[in-house]
Amino acid sequence: MKVDQEQVTAWRMRRQHLDPRTGAGAGEIVSRLAGVQAQVWSAAELAVALRQSTPDPTGVDQAVTDRTLLKTWAVRGTLHLLRPAEAGAYLSLMADLGTWLKPSWQKASGVSPEQIDALTDEVSGILDGGAALTRDELVTRLVADRRFRSMEERLRSGWGSVLKPLAWRGVLCHGPSRGNKVTFVKPASRFADWNGVPAPEEAAPVVIASYLGAHGPATPEVFDRWLCLNSTSKPKLRRWFEGMGDRLTEVEFEGRKALILTEHAEELAATTPSEGVRLLGGFDQYVLGPGTKDELLLAPRHRALVSRQSGWISPTVVVDGRIVGVWETTGQDLVVTPFPDSAALPLKALEQEAAHLAHASGTGPLTVRIA
Repeated sequence: MKVDQEQVTAWRMRRQHLDPRTGAGAGEIVSRLAGVQAQVWSAAELAVALRQSTPDPTGVDQAVTDRTLLKTWAVRGTLHLLRPAEAGAYLSLMADLGTWLKPSWQKASGVSPEQIDALTDEVSGILDGGAALTRDELVTRLVADRRFRSMEERLRSGWGSVLKPLAWRGVLCHGPSRGNKVTFVKPASRFADWNGVPAPEEAAPVVIASYLGAHGPATPEVFDRWLCLNSTSKPKLRRWFEGMGDRLTEVEFEGRKALILTEHAEELAATTPSEGVRLLGGFDQYVLGPGTKDELLLAPRHRALVSRQSGWISPTVVVDGRIVGVWETTGQDLVVTPFPDSAALPLKALEQEAAHLAHASGTGPLTVRIA
C-alpha cells in the first residue's frame, strides 16, 4: 500500500488526539499514546491536557489519585504514566533485556544479579499489603539486613538505577507523593486492575500493537529505538514482528517501507492531510514516538534545536504535522522561535493555540511574540 508523508503525519495527529482533540479523560489518552513520559511531571500533565478539547489541568493528578494511572520506570528506562492493566506488558519487555545482567551495568552499579534477585524478593515482601514508603523509609528497612548494607548509597540515589529492575519485574512502582518526597508501592497491592507481568512473547504483540496504533507506520528498528534505544537482539525483534502475521500490513511512503496494523490500513489510505498549527509541550509523545531522527517529522538540520543536551526535548511548534519551530514562556509571553527556513507562521492560529495552552497549563493569558 502506498501513501504520502502528509497522510502519515495527519493519521498520527488524529490517532494521538491532536487533530481533532478529544473529550476523553487522562487514562484513555495515556493508553492511546502507548504511555506518557513523566520524568518531568508538568510535561506529562501538559501532554494530556493539550489533547483535550476542554483541557483539564488536574486530570493526570486525579487519575493517579484514583489509581487509574500508575507511574513507573518503563520504556527507555524513563518514568512513564501507564494504565495499570496495561503496564505489565511494557515492563515485561524491559525486564527481558536483562540490563542488570550485563557486565557494564554491574561494574557501574557495583551490584550483582544475585543481589538484584535478593532485592526483588525483599522489596516485594516489604511492600506487600499496600505499604507506601518513601525512598528513605524503604532503604532504611533494606539496609537493616546486612545483605544490602553495601548498596545503601546506590539505593538512596535519586536516579533509581538499582530500583529499575525491580520496577520492570513488577514489584515496585511510584506511589502517592508525600510532600516533596516520592513513595514506592507494590502494584499488585495498590491497583485492582493490575494484571501482573506477562511473558515477553505474550507482551510483545500487545506493546507493538499499542505503539503502531499511535506512532505507525514504523519499522521494527524504530519501534526498538522507542522501546529501549535499540537494545533488543535482532533475531528476537524479528521474531516478535513476524509473529504478528497478518495483523501487520506493509506501507510504502517517500521511498520507505514500514508497518501498520492491518485494521488501520484503510483508515490511513483514506486520510487527508492535516492543516493547522499545534503547540506541543516538552517531551511530547508525538515527538518521542518516532524520535527526533525521523526526517518525516523534523528536518535533520534542525534536530539540535529540539533534541537538546542531557536528553531534553524542547516544546515544539507543529504545522501541518511537521515541526517548524520551538517555543518557551517568559512571564506571560509565549516566545515562538521559527526555524530559519520556515514559512511565516500564522499569528492568529498561534494566538488561538496560546489560549488553549494557557488553559491546559493553568496559567493566565499568554501573549504571542515571534522571536
